[in-house]
Amino acid sequence: MKLHPIVEAVTRRIRERSSATRSAYLEQVDAMAARPPGAQSMGCANVAHAFAGLPGADRIRIVEQKAPNVAIVTAYNDVLSAHAPLARYPDILKDEARQLGATAQVAGGVPAMCDGVTQGAPGMELSLFSRDAIAQGTAIALSHDMFDAALMLGVCDKIVPGLLIGALHFGHLPTVFVPAGPMTSGLSNNEKAKVREQAAQGLVGRKELLAAESAAYHGEGTCTFYGTANSNQMLLEAMGLHVPGTAFINPGDAERELLTREAMRSVLAIAKAGRFAPIGRVVDERCIVNAMVALLATGGSTNHLIHWVAVARSAGIVIDWNDFSELSGVVPLLARVYPNGSADVNQFQAAGGPGYVISQLLKAGLMHGDVLTVREEGLRAFARIPRVEAGKLAWHDAGESGDLSVLRPAGAPFSPTGGLKLLTGNLGRSVIKVSAVPEDRHVVEAPARVFDSQEALQQAFKAGELERDVVCVVRWQGPRANGMPELHKLTPPLAVLQGRGFKVALVTDGRMSGASGKVPAAIHVSPEAGAGGPLSKVRDGDLVRLDAVAGTLAVLVDEEEWSRRAAAEMPQVQRLDNGRGFGRELFAGFRRHALSAEEGACTWL
Repeated sequence: MKLHPIVEAVTRRIRERSSATRSAYLEQVDAMAARPPGAQSMGCANVAHAFAGLPGADRIRIVEQKAPNVAIVTAYNDVLSAHAPLARYPDILKDEARQLGATAQVAGGVPAMCDGVTQGAPGMELSLFSRDAIAQGTAIALSHDMFDAALMLGVCDKIVPGLLIGALHFGHLPTVFVPAGPMTSGLSNNEKAKVREQAAQGLVGRKELLAAESAAYHGEGTCTFYGTANSNQMLLEAMGLHVPGTAFINPGDAERELLTREAMRSVLAIAKAGRFAPIGRVVDERCIVNAMVALLATGGSTNHLIHWVAVARSAGIVIDWNDFSELSGVVPLLARVYPNGSADVNQFQAAGGPGYVISQLLKAGLMHGDVLTVREEGLRAFARIPRVEAGKLAWHDAGESGDLSVLRPAGAPFSPTGGLKLLTGNLGRSVIKVSAVPEDRHVVEAPARVFDSQEALQQAFKAGELERDVVCVVRWQGPRANGMPELHKLTPPLAVLQGRGFKVALVTDGRMSGASGKVPAAIHVSPEAGAGGPLSKVRDGDLVRLDAVAGTLAVLVDEEEWSRRAAAEMPQVQRLDNGRGFGRELFAGFRRHALSAEEGACTWL
């Protein structure tokens, strides 16, 4: 199928915009690739330190046989249910490497925090910046320079983008990502959301709420809603950085260990054959566009409008929200997975999963098929689904959707567009995810109620002060103000107000990751209030219009008055509180140097 003209035009624009930075990046990749392997060029003391902890046979492979040595970078901890299975992976991968005449070493571990644990708590203010800390940890691990290839073990929200950013700074290495899969289905996401709303109204207590949450989050594996963690996995499939079809296989399934071993085989196939497919070459502008298209087609997390901007920059590629918005206008919504549907990711996988989505997008000319991947067959290998046959993996074409209420073909989608809109106006630039918002809520015009924190909004809700049409403006939530935490705790009270028939919307320079659900939310407002953005000028009672149809976000104040109005300043007590306790002092430099959300909130540029 011929490539869609809009996809082609956006890709061409990105390529032209990125010409200088991409060329400089590739020069560095080539220069690193041209050097002799570290084990052969380092001093004897260096090499001795590197293999001192290895069995004798592995030392012989590295030094005498000059066999490939694979770095394992792991985000394992067992606070994250999604990462708990990773404890077993290094031994599996080392065993597979030895069977293939190679070696593998755990080069380093990176921090991995659970946003579900820190949601609404001070630790959440480290969440976004943990991405860059993970990237730095990945660089430290790979800086030992003893490796011919790398495997990245991680799944969740900031972890995969962080690992990917770090890996791209070692773009000369063949690299494969290795996930652990989602937990089996528990209490449905819709039922969980109902209990949360009941708790917000005081209709159930802590005991009932904890029982519901524990029934939803009940074992090893990723949470089963289609948030940032599972969107990560979909995007990695679309970028060709996984073993095909590995994203949503449950940790206990027969395929899981075989797919983990296949990751080692895949990365060694590139390293041994000399096939020039290092990660820096795989991740080009076509690969980035494929990831953007996959995100839009599946209604994925809005967090990726920040993370993939940073990922692209790490490969010398410059993208912005205009690119996402233009693609959203032509990419159909093929999936209904919570929060933009009732299905969970296990139902998504059973209906055909990433293989079905990629096959449909390729057939519709909405993805670049002529790209490098970690498989010799290219992206078409990712339009297949793995199965175990006679104890071995076999891949089959995705075929038809197994459930049309969850996955639909590109010719008969749930929506002709991706459900993501760019909003612009005198309040700045922001994004809204409308795929789950009822059409009669796509336009909200109501008086503003301004809050300096999410806690203040919750208190106003409990006090009955929001029983009316209202646009809740929550400011001082951007990267420079407090690290840009997610504001999931606001979803239940706002959903309750909307359920009572009020016209309600949220406008914030913070994040929601798509968890706003049916409530219209203009998020990631840039420039943020903490950097002098226009949210700092909004006052209680100002009429605010959020129009997802026209793509506008504006305060309806006389232009002359608006230009004269002084910007509020973040309360000094709040600024001090944001920088103290829970290790936040260590991230002062991150807050000070962070770019805007649209620039990826990068702290290293």
